[in-house]
Amino acid sequence: MADMALTTRRLAGRIDWTLVVVLAAFAVLAIINAGQARDSAIFVGEALLGVAPFLFASIAIAAYAKASGADGLIARAFEGREVTMIGAAALMGALSPFCSCGVIPLIAALLSMGVPLAPVMAFWLASPLMDPSMFFLTAGTLGMDFALFKVFAAIAVGLIGGFGTFAVVRAGGFENPLREGVGNGGCGASSVRAPKQVVWKFWDEPARRERFAKNAWENTLFLGKWLAVAFFLESLMLAYIPAETVTSVIGGEGWLPVLGATLVGVPAYLNGYAALPLVGGLIEQGMAPGAGMAFLLAGGVSSIPAMIAVWALARPHVFAVYLGFAFIGAFSMGALYGVIA
Repeated sequence: MADMALTTRRLAGRIDWTLVVVLAAFAVLAIINAGQARDSAIFVGEALLGVAPFLFASIAIAAYAKASGADGLIARAFEGREVTMIGAAALMGALSPFCSCGVIPLIAALLSMGVPLAPVMAFWLASPLMDPSMFFLTAGTLGMDFALFKVFAAIAVGLIGGFGTFAVVRAGGFENPLREGVGNGGCGASSVRAPKQVVWKFWDEPARRERFAKNAWENTLFLGKWLAVAFFLESLMLAYIPAETVTSVIGGEGWLPVLGATLVGVPAYLNGYAALPLVGGLIEQGMAPGAGMAFLLAGGVSSIPAMIAVWALARPHVFAVYLGFAFIGAFSMGALYGVIA
């Protein structure tokens, strides 16, 4: 019985429950409304073909960074004067290939090594908001202007959090940001202390070629799955949610739609890649562009994996400030984009 239970748990752990739920939802839709199921399948296929060039470009860049070791260059952002470090960390965070979960071991290592909290906070906030993969997919789904401003916004949010934390620390706060028992640096400590040399021509080494292929395959499955889920949800949203409903909630001009989108984005967000086509559909239905930007920024920092990881790593007051600066940055950048868009 024990062996059977163990086997069952192992099989359950290998099941992709996201795909299971989506396939079940599609099957239910096919039973209830076969026409809409067909339309949704066509919509998903055409949308994936449209975004495919951006998808493959993002996958190649991320895999190259891993295989060559270029992702280790992030350690250089944390050298020098603290004010300079804040700016460098925000910039590097917005351009780095780390996801909201992958960055956590690095954050733990930096803090345990005594790197000041302010530049770490700048990197921490900017990193989940933008990376090479996110940039290309944002450009493909929401346009190049939107993608470029989101890069600027990611850096700005990092700077807001970094300099805000710097002011709090100078006033005597955040003496020990890590929870009890967190402080050995985690699995990222060695790479931060002694980053390996970057091998730009990684294809000369079999191990690096294998790392490139593995990372590219994993990213293809991950991004392809979430984009398919997102486009399926977008097709249902366009079919069943009247444009008037969207417009009445977060449409229109001014700062109120931006505030509403920021408030909704923090608890409702699930995955940055899945959110892109959903926001695109909402904007088509009347959502203000500034509100769309605020929703993406607020949710990027507060995605469920990031929230859990930050809560497990940092003390509650640091966690609260992390969310506070994320909210302030998302709202201000969304309002700014609403003015200039």
